[in-house]
Amino acid sequence: MIREATKNDLSDILEIYNDAILNTTAVYDYQAHTLEDRVLWYENKKRDGYPLLVFEKDAKVVAYATFGPFRAWPAYKYTIEHSVYVHQDYRGAGIATQMMQEIIKIATGREYATLVAGIDAANESSIKLHKKLGFEFSGTIKKAGFKFNQWLDLAFYQLELKGPKKPIEE
Repeated sequence: MIREATKNDLSDILEIYNDAILNTTAVYDYQAHTLEDRVLWYENKKRDGYPLLVFEKDAKVVAYATFGPFRAWPAYKYTIEHSVYVHQDYRGAGIATQMMQEIIKIATGREYATLVAGIDAANESSIKLHKKLGFEFSGTIKKAGFKFNQWLDLAFYQLELKGPKKPIEE
């Protein structure tokens, strides 16, 4: 079941995120986050009106997805960057695809023009998922990060959405 996250979901979300930090190159961070970090993150998402979806299975949150601003300057307001993370025990079951489809639906409904994915260039499964959903390769930043004693390249993929009926400058 996909639903909007609540504060009660934050410990499960934290477990998923910290696993990604400590054991993968999906997140270019070194230290596990705290529950207080996730509470602040959650409150900021809610305050700013961004979706925070979870996939619940067997009364446990096993995945989450969200999006937020791509860059801080106003002219980027129609471009967002998303995140999707699946618990290590539930990967490969199509959950990420379902979460991404819901994020794309929400982004389209909110009239965003471009959905960006920043993916570790060695993460073949994430790249395959994004290509399957229509994302196109848009470039790689070489040596964007250093983790697990190696340089990491960050690949960008983007999905063109309908965008606003009448874009405005503000």
